[in-house]
Amino acid sequence: MNNITKLLLFLLITSSVAYASIIAKVDSSVEFGEMATYSLTISGEDITRPNIQRLCDTEVISTSSQTSMQIINGNVSKSFTLNYKFIPQKSCKIAPVEVEIDGKIEKSNAVELSVVPPSDTKESDFVLTLSSDKKELFIGETFEMVLAFKQRSDAEAVDSKFTPPELKGFWVKEESQTQRYQEGKYTITKVVYKLAPQREGELKITKAQMQVASRGGRTDVWAGWIPTIKWKTYFSNELDLSVKPLPTGVNLIGDFTIEATVDKTEVKAGEAINVNVKVLGRGNLEDIKSFKPNLDDVAVFDEKITVEGARLTQKIAFVPQRDFIVPSFNLKFFDTKTKEIKVASTKEIPINVKNEKVKEELNIKREAVQNQEVASSINGTQSYDKLTLVLIFLAGFISAAILMITKPWSQFKNKKKSSTKEPKVLLVKLLPFKDDKEVKNIVDILEKNIYSKQKIEIDKKLLKELLKKYKID
Repeated sequence: MNNITKLLLFLLITSSVAYASIIAKVDSSVEFGEMATYSLTISGEDITRPNIQRLCDTEVISTSSQTSMQIINGNVSKSFTLNYKFIPQKSCKIAPVEVEIDGKIEKSNAVELSVVPPSDTKESDFVLTLSSDKKELFIGETFEMVLAFKQRSDAEAVDSKFTPPELKGFWVKEESQTQRYQEGKYTITKVVYKLAPQREGELKITKAQMQVASRGGRTDVWAGWIPTIKWKTYFSNELDLSVKPLPTGVNLIGDFTIEATVDKTEVKAGEAINVNVKVLGRGNLEDIKSFKPNLDDVAVFDEKITVEGARLTQKIAFVPQRDFIVPSFNLKFFDTKTKEIKVASTKEIPINVKNEKVKEELNIKREAVQNQEVASSINGTQSYDKLTLVLIFLAGFISAAILMITKPWSQFKNKKKSSTKEPKVLLVKLLPFKDDKEVKNIVDILEKNIYSKQKIEIDKKLLKELLKKYKID
């Protein structure tokens, strides 16, 4: 009786295991770089597939599924097998997975995976490496990272897939063309990256990966040879870099020279002078900001900075109304070789404006007229000689009569209208009165419309009042 009880208990346990709802399996061990397969066999009718994206801290590369049916004692049961392929980089334990089966949450068993070194001791057919010319550097300091892939001359590769390293926290300034050359029994493919760290601290460049497909084969049940393609992944090393902050008050690093040239040093009032600023050197040129200065009575317009390799250029236009000096342009930077803060500067360039005196005389006359009007309003009660008043009246009457007959203004009517409507002409006429805030607002709008090709509406009523106020014709 006891034996029968034990037998029934054993059958009950084995039956429950055999028909477990979810069973997990994984390859017991794989070589480093080889692909592993994690499988879930699930029994049930209504199954919600689990969303598995990472296994052993590694991205799942591909998934597949199979469906099978069994008939036991006339009962039909359905099961699903879900396969997840990944490339583990270390041994690990995969925790149980929860799956909803027929409205209930079921758990799989835990499984362990062992990752072992390559079994053979010979030199590898493929080698992937990362190297850097610097280990300690400052924020913004440029360095070179070399990615090299070595392939033995007698090793065949059917296909390959490259996964670059993660470069979080770095600017990628330049990537060289692929170089390929022979070195001993290896063919080497090399790419050089110019990078710069964005922040201080301990930064890491992760492993690069190269998946290589090579020819292989296996025998079938009839001892026949079946050719196959076998994929294996080769990993590079990681790079650890220590990044230090720049000294206070400096945001450029490297070694620079700067120069400024002009297309002419003598112009007429309102005529543009073009200045070309050029910076040469190694360092974070992309962090240099516009050299546009703020000058009184001089309109300044800057173009966008351009960087090509180790050269930076910017064009700046100056529209003066009087003699002025193109100021010195300065660059403050930290030199990593000397560990010093340095300043590179250009020389000041004096500019001569030919008709500056004419402009000044016009301004003086306008001021005199304005002062005369103020004086006459204050002394309006002053008496004049009667004869003088009569003569002034007669002269004014005769002048008015002549003007009414000849109408000389009709010859210039169209010209006057066109001059006030021409933006560049209007800009030149308003620049001497830029101290007036209302004039300055209109001048800023004109500059944007002319030189930046914007279309900003001008308050015509205000413009008319300003032209009348400063007697601009």
